[in-house]
Amino acid sequence: MNFKPCIDLHQGKVKQIVGATLRDSDNYAKTNFESPHSPEYYARLYQRDNLRGGHVIMLGPGNEEAARDALQTWPGGLQIGGGIRHDNAQTYLDWGASHVIMTSFIFHDGHLNTANLKKTVQAIGKERLVLDLSCMKIDATYYIVTNRWQNVTTLAITQETLEYLSQYCDEFLIHAAHVEGKMAGPDYELISLLGNNSPITTTYAGGVHTLEDLTHIRKKGKNRIDITIGSALDIFGGPLPYTDIVAATKE
Repeated sequence: MNFKPCIDLHQGKVKQIVGATLRDSDNYAKTNFESPHSPEYYARLYQRDNLRGGHVIMLGPGNEEAARDALQTWPGGLQIGGGIRHDNAQTYLDWGASHVIMTSFIFHDGHLNTANLKKTVQAIGKERLVLDLSCMKIDATYYIVTNRWQNVTTLAITQETLEYLSQYCDEFLIHAAHVEGKMAGPDYELISLLGNNSPITTTYAGGVHTLEDLTHIRKKGKNRIDITIGSALDIFGGPLPYTDIVAATKE
């Protein structure tokens, strides 16, 4: 298990928000925490601890400058997502991102857009692409959600879906949007699904808030699933010491 930290950007500042509360109409989001520190501060922290593969997420407009500052602080150490398309992806790679993370451009108008997926792979190569399969549980099925978790697609996370999409990308990033930012515990059913079926590197996010959660994630995910943690960490105003997570995941 690897710990892949985050730098979530909203209105140019590092924040932790409650999943699925961001609105396009007025760029509102229910905020758990707003950091007094810059994106570069977190990039330097993660570089110090060699936590490669962390992700910078631009939540809405007005975050490009802050994102560039983070990426250029640790070239090759961070991934980036938020509004990225095949025709602007190279810009972020040139700024220093190791990978670009895509959702809405690939899952467009509620469906998988295979043409956009192939255009992206042609533009930057599958080895630089992370597909964000963040999802919401509806009844007993996990459906991929887009546009900062506001729109539910018709595509469910299944073994077949994971196998097919793995042909076109290097990694998956999957937030459980229904538990994200609530610090109420991970979705172990989803973690088991991923641990049993994902053929490539997969990072889970959502609800992790204790060290004991890590033990359960290792077991449920067959020690194949990486994690990211946001609101629960003390560096984002939460109770869980960042240093403890770093130590526990490097054991």
